[in-house]
Amino acid sequence: MLLPPKVALGVADGSLSLAFRRWRKPDVQPGSRFRTAAGVIRVDAVEVVDPASITDADAALAGHPDADRLRLRLAPDVTLTTYRITLAWDGPDPRVALRESADLSEADVADLDTRLARLDRASSHGPWTMATLAIIDAHPRRRAPDLAAELGRERDPFKIDVRKLKNLGLTRSFEVGYEISPRGRAYLARTQRR
Repeated sequence: MLLPPKVALGVADGSLSLAFRRWRKPDVQPGSRFRTAAGVIRVDAVEVVDPASITDADAALAGHPDADRLRLRLAPDVTLTTYRITLAWDGPDPRVALRESADLSEADVADLDTRLARLDRASSHGPWTMATLAIIDAHPRRRAPDLAAELGRERDPFKIDVRKLKNLGLTRSFEVGYEISPRGRAYLARTQRR
C-alpha cells in the first residue's frame, strides 16, 4: 500500500490513523506492515464501508479537509468496494539502523558477498551489483536516469536494483539520487582489500 509522505508522517506522529481506498479486493490485511518515508506502518484493520458514511472526522484522520473532498479523491470507479484502513506507526525503518552499522564482521561481509552474488545470478541483464555500487560511489546524489544511462540501463529497472541494495543497508536514497551508506562504504573498503 502506498502512502504519500505527508500521510506517513502523520501516522508516525499520531495525527493520522486512517486511509480510504477503492479496490476490487483489499491490497492489505490486518497485521500487514510496510515501509514508508516515516518508518514502518502497520495495518490494524480493514473494513468495507459505504462512502456516504465517511464523516468529516474520518476524513481528518485520513489527512483530508472534509468527507466530500475525500470521496472525490477515491478511485473514480464507483463499482469498486470502498475500504477503511486503520493504520498505526510500528517503528523506524530497520534499514536506517542497518545502513549506519559500519562495524562489519567477517560473517557480515560473507553474508553480503552471498546476497550480492545471488542478486547477480538472478539478474536477466547479468551481474550488476558492484557496478551499481561503484557508479553511486563515483557520483553521489546524481539523478537516477543519468546513472542508469552511464551503465547502459533503463531508469526504472535500475531504480528497482538500487532499492535491493538499499534493503541490504548499502545505499541511501535522497529526493535526487543516492549515496553509499556507512555500511556500504565499510563493505566496499573490505572488498577492495582482498
